[in-house]
Amino acid sequence: MITDPRYFVGRREQLDRLTSSASGAQPTSINVVGKRRIGKSSLLYHFCQTYEQRLQAPGANPQQQYVAIYLSLEAASCQTRSDFYQAVAREFLRRPSVKTNPSLTDPLSRSSFNHQSFAEAMFAWKDTQVLPILCLDKIEALFKYPQEFNDGFFDNLRSLLDANALMVIIASYKNLDIYSRQHRLTSSFFNLGHPLPLRGITEMEAMDLVRLPQTTDPSLQPALSPEKQQIAIQWGGRHPYLLQLAAFWLWEARKGDRDLKWAKQQFDQQAKRVPGWRLDGRRIWRGFRWVIWDLPKSLFGVTKTIGAGVNEVIGIGIGLIVIVVFILALSGQISWVDFSQQIKRVLCSTWGSAIEQWCQAK
Repeated sequence: MITDPRYFVGRREQLDRLTSSASGAQPTSINVVGKRRIGKSSLLYHFCQTYEQRLQAPGANPQQQYVAIYLSLEAASCQTRSDFYQAVAREFLRRPSVKTNPSLTDPLSRSSFNHQSFAEAMFAWKDTQVLPILCLDKIEALFKYPQEFNDGFFDNLRSLLDANALMVIIASYKNLDIYSRQHRLTSSFFNLGHPLPLRGITEMEAMDLVRLPQTTDPSLQPALSPEKQQIAIQWGGRHPYLLQLAAFWLWEARKGDRDLKWAKQQFDQQAKRVPGWRLDGRRIWRGFRWVIWDLPKSLFGVTKTIGAGVNEVIGIGIGLIVIVVFILALSGQISWVDFSQQIKRVLCSTWGSAIEQWCQAK
């Protein structure tokens, strides 16, 4: 996680989205969704570091109107509801703008909290016209303790959100509604309708990253030469962590007078830990074989079964569409969920209501 704001680059669009969600007349909670190592923690932490500058507006005083904190639920000891509330209170009390304001410190100065007392503290903050912004990272850690973090717990948070007494920015690997189904939770808390997908950074942001430290301090020279910057981008693409990893080993190779092959070996070894960085060759071959051979056979088989009279030209055309969509999914241009939906759409629109039931069953 990037904790020094001097080394945080990119994510301008996402930061603007978080800022506008907090500054509106109706604060909107956000669910930041992305794979491991894509930068969710860094984004939340950086927002908490810079929210006062970002929320500047005519007539507004962010220090008196907002207080944002970052809390990693994996690092914090949150095995009970009381632990969670206490950890949140502790982080709020550490903020300089809170320490000097008794109206904010008094409601949180308790040895323990339950649903009611925590809600009372947040409503006390609302009475002072201060919006607490809670940036929760790795919410998956709470699901390990289902007896504590049940529907009642999440309903309490939801009631605070509905009353504009609290705003949450939650980082997770999957959309919150997926977790509600997996863990059989029915609280409306999981219906936060504002997911913010986090994927790779833009090409310009990737260039800014490999030009550090010059990007944030023009008086300094980039750590990597222009040639090495291009190599780092070739290795890491637009993945922020892989770019950092590539730049790190290129720099280490330069310091230790090592060759490029050594740096690439070190990079490859650590990059394997990043989900989805490299697909297994056998899986790729099986996927192409399925698209090119098995799927067309299935299409023709279905055509004969339902008696739709679709000729082979249409079947081949469908097969080509499937291949194109598959390549887009494989290259990361669309998600695998979108891939599945597109295939269903092509099949259903081609063979009409007869196969629609088959599509729905699949």
